[in-house]
Amino acid sequence: MRRLLARRMKFHLFGAFVVSVGCAALYKFIVADPRKRAYAEFYKNYDPMKDFEVMRAAGVFESAPPK
Repeated sequence: MRRLLARRMKFHLFGAFVVSVGCAALYKFIVADPRKRAYAEFYKNYDPMKDFEVMRAAGVFESAPPK
């Protein structure tokens, strides 16, 4: 029974570290990288002035009335 807590603590700390690194890697490859690619693809062809004119024509802005 000597050093039972220390021995089990080493095991659980190692396991927690492995699980946390695994979760971080899964999040990066499943969520973060596809999101970065989607944003890059969106902004590759994005024209903010065209979008502004569409919103202006729809009457979204009070300071910029529709033409």
